[in-house]
Amino acid sequence: MITFVIATHNKNKLNELERILLPLNITPITAELAEVEETGETFEENAFLKAKAACQQTGMPAVADDSGLMVDALDGAPGVYSARYAGEGASDLDRINKLLRELKNVPKEKRTAKFVCSVCCVYPDGRKIVSQGECNGEIAYEPQGENGFGYDPVFLVNGKSFAQLPKEEKDLISHRGRALRKFAVELKQMKENNQ
Repeated sequence: MITFVIATHNKNKLNELERILLPLNITPITAELAEVEETGETFEENAFLKAKAACQQTGMPAVADDSGLMVDALDGAPGVYSARYAGEGASDLDRINKLLRELKNVPKEKRTAKFVCSVCCVYPDGRKIVSQGECNGEIAYEPQGENGFGYDPVFLVNGKSFAQLPKEEKDLISHRGRALRKFAVELKQMKENNQ
């Protein structure tokens, strides 16, 4: 098992990361980390900022992800601003309601969207691994399902929202699941190349 510090303050995201990483022989641990200002213009840049800061603060290899929802009818918004879309301190429901208001008159065929996740791992010696995953879907007209977090209740894949899927099924198709499985492959290659 390999141990990494996970750079997140989001408990839901941490649970999802643990669920996906443990079967890949990666043990995620948490630490008291200072908040990092996400000033990047891309998901990859923000993931790197968070992983680098966590690595510097702990002296351990650190993994961070940055993810968000990109809606075609909104020219890719909310994008890197997904968590701040409805303003500071807004709830998941506030963000969902803002999104649904903005898509109020958009017909079903134009409600296409994708979730994007960039994962970055930074080592104390400066090495880094970056991977990205995407999941295409569409935006529902109203929230559906009780599971998940963030925009999961309005993100539909094959007619079901992420919040309606069992966790294991979501992990198989989600942007985060795809990015973390690619990360595990990159990590294995890095280990093999260093031996």
